Amino acid sequence: MSKEQLIEKVKEIIKPYTTNNEAYENLTEDTDFINDLNINSANLVDIVLDIEQIFDVVIDNTDMELMLDVRTAVEIIETKLAKK
Repeated sequence: MSKEQLIEKVKEIIKPYTTNNEAYENLTEDTDFINDLNINSANLVDIVLDIEQIFDVVIDNTDMELMLDVRTAVEIIETKLAKK
């Protein structure tokens, strides 16, 4: 799966949790889940659980704490998929 495909998939996953539609429509790798998309920490956990289910990976607490923006989320997913 290409990086662009991963970004699109992450974008689909976070859509139900964002309250800032403008930031969502202009999403880039630098988009911050909390500051830009107004996603709260409880919903971040839901996003991580969705990512685990959709990509069939396990994200540990250390990685979860780092997963605050699109770029980091995609990098973590790429790393987990490469280890499968």
